[in-house]
Amino acid sequence: MIKKIRAVAAGLLSVAVIGSAIAHESENPAVKARTSIMQLYAFNLGTLGGMAKGEIEYDAEAATRAANNLVVLTQIDQSAMWPAGSDNASDPSTRALPAIWENFPDVSAKGQAMAEAAVAMQAVAGQDVDALKAAMGDLGGSCSACHKAYRAPKD
Repeated sequence: MIKKIRAVAAGLLSVAVIGSAIAHESENPAVKARTSIMQLYAFNLGTLGGMAKGEIEYDAEAATRAANNLVVLTQIDQSAMWPAGSDNASDPSTRALPAIWENFPDVSAKGQAMAEAAVAMQAVAGQDVDALKAAMGDLGGSCSACHKAYRAPKD
């Protein structure tokens, strides 16, 4: 009997956890798409940043691959992923602030800076860890500039 109660309790807990995860995922395909792009940015930046910090052993091939991925990601036309009204005021699953749509030229400029920093990283990522470290500041700074201005903090 106790095993059945534990099994039912575990099942209910699983449903609650899954339901909570689903509840935090947007139903808006544009928000889902841009969240996916951001996760890909974070994954590749994590590789490069980890190497720059010495948390991951420097690997020229892996660094080059991550830098190449970032360049490709910055070349994707994301305009359809940012429709007006897909901000955190109307969709709690996103951290995008309404200010994005109030100052889209600035957002675009920050995106261009990210693209340029990714190309600069691509040029040096496979050379050595010192070159990677030197390029990491501009790359990370370009991400932070947009996030500080246009992304809500985590709850």
